[in-house]
Amino acid sequence: MKSFSNRIEAGQALAEELAKRDYPDPVVLALPRGGVPIGLEVVRRLKAPLDLVMVRKIGVPYQPELAAAAVVNGDNPELVVNEAIAAHAGLDKVELDRLAEKQLTEIKRRRGIYLKDRAQIAVEGRTAIVVDDGIATGATVRASLKAVRRRNPAKLVLAVPVAPTDTVESLRTEVDELVCILTPEPFYAIGAHYADFSQVSDEEVVRLLDEAERITTRSQEPEARSKEQT
Repeated sequence: MKSFSNRIEAGQALAEELAKRDYPDPVVLALPRGGVPIGLEVVRRLKAPLDLVMVRKIGVPYQPELAAAAVVNGDNPELVVNEAIAAHAGLDKVELDRLAEKQLTEIKRRRGIYLKDRAQIAVEGRTAIVVDDGIATGATVRASLKAVRRRNPAKLVLAVPVAPTDTVESLRTEVDELVCILTPEPFYAIGAHYADFSQVSDEEVVRLLDEAERITTRSQEPEARSKEQT
């Protein structure tokens, strides 16, 4: 079974694939926390800015890893429900709204830690590349894509190292382009396709965001000097 050593290797493989496409004016939007190491490798290759899509999975109470829905924070929070799983778990709209509020509180906490005073990076008219370390059911990614689409990118791209074939096909209609390195069958879980799938800490997310900012700042310096000389 093919797999990646870790998120760095997966991110590098994904970055190489994205670089071949030569997207105009790209911005990388990572899903924290696992998507941020992936996003940083894409930033290194494309020299594009990195921002976050603050999304939280709403798991089935007796099986938290199984997503019944997902919520994305913003001026108007976006709730996307996996109707089949929610119905099977007996979760009605009232219960889903209650669980969503709990996750919105966690999103607010994480936003304060990760982004601090950073301004949101503009997406309108640009190539928005949404990245994560993998997709299982697609609930969290689907919510993220809907929220990013509302920000009017010129092109919306979903890029992940690994996902099941059926999920990939179901998400193609949500984006302008979808890039996935591995579509293993059978697909057990995202972590099964990484030798090292250690949890990414809040501190690591902050460090990676700082590194991404340094990369994009350095890449912009020669351009700025060139403009000054003309």
